[in-house]
Amino acid sequence: MKVLVLNCGSSSLKYQLMDMADKAVQAKGLVERIGIPGSQLTHRRGEEKRVVEQELPSHREAIALVLETLVDRAFGVISSLGEIGAVGHRVVHGGEKFASSVLINASVMAALAECVELAPLHNPPNIMGIEACQKLMPGVPQVAVFDTAFHQTMPPYAYIYGLPYELYEKYKIRKYGFHGTSHKYVSIRAAEILGKPMSETRLITCHLGNGASIAAVKGGKSLETSMGFTPLEGLMMGTRSGDLDPAIVSFIMEKEKLNAEEANEFLNKKCGVLGVSGVSSDFRDIEEAAAAGNFRAQLALDIFAHDVKKYVGAYAAVLDGADAIVFTAGLGENSPEMRQAVAGGLSYLGVAIDPEKNNVRGKEVDISMDGSSCRVLVIPTNEELMIARDTVEIVSAS
Repeated sequence: MKVLVLNCGSSSLKYQLMDMADKAVQAKGLVERIGIPGSQLTHRRGEEKRVVEQELPSHREAIALVLETLVDRAFGVISSLGEIGAVGHRVVHGGEKFASSVLINASVMAALAECVELAPLHNPPNIMGIEACQKLMPGVPQVAVFDTAFHQTMPPYAYIYGLPYELYEKYKIRKYGFHGTSHKYVSIRAAEILGKPMSETRLITCHLGNGASIAAVKGGKSLETSMGFTPLEGLMMGTRSGDLDPAIVSFIMEKEKLNAEEANEFLNKKCGVLGVSGVSSDFRDIEEAAAAGNFRAQLALDIFAHDVKKYVGAYAAVLDGADAIVFTAGLGENSPEMRQAVAGGLSYLGVAIDPEKNNVRGKEVDISMDGSSCRVLVIPTNEELMIARDTVEIVSAS
């Protein structure tokens, strides 16, 4: 089966067409500036690249252009849209309604609309992408794969906040967690690398990038994760503050004369390593500045490494030990320095990194010293493959 994987943002669209017979990516691309002047599609087929500049008022026009490109005689990879057996959609928030991926129908669409208030920036474009595909590809099965679903196995004592319980009942204020598709994928690969049944594994998975989260995964199930009601909780990130004393928020609002919307914007887009370093939200820029002697850049890296190590220690306690610590996503896969900064000093867990093995970027590798009781793995994430797998499984069973 060939599966089209779509990830719709507010003004962007990422896509991959995968042939699940051999897990090969036949084509992939990015549509940018949807609904904004200067829209363009960048389409890749192997090493070939095609850029199409065309005004795209909505996601429907963007997806139509993607489909046209996939069947284009010069740049396409399929002869007709009939070759696409299903579409898998990344959906950010499923609330408590979805603990796994689902075949999309009218009741699912209604439930997604109800979750909009939990993810007002993310769910609306996800829904627009689904609606566009339903109109452009009638009869083709559509599957929703949720960022939050993997973490629905958390016990209540891990996801309920110290607020009046009535607020949970009325507004569903609780920890949801995100990056679930990535945490699930690397957990599966880690078990395979360790040569252990998933049911017997204790893993601490570290998705480290501009957005970052950590999960405690036992027996293939998420018991804890660092992101919360929104992706703002947890680690300090590219532009997100991460964990704060809640009183700081009202203090800043008063001092800087910010309303609620402005405060939310500030905490999500002007804080994190960008705010601390004053250099960038991109860890590559910050590492370069730190190497050149920039104190604030080095401080930002030190804070981030400290935060990750703190969560790793906490999650080792939740799991009663760990078989492996997994690094993934942009920074986790590509920064030997950050991996060393995090894993150094975890000898009490049985962690020991081999410096030679650790000198790697973007490759799947066990970087542990021989004989380490807690392994350290670098596993490039593949959320698109996870979405495609779930899509095939659900469509085949329906």
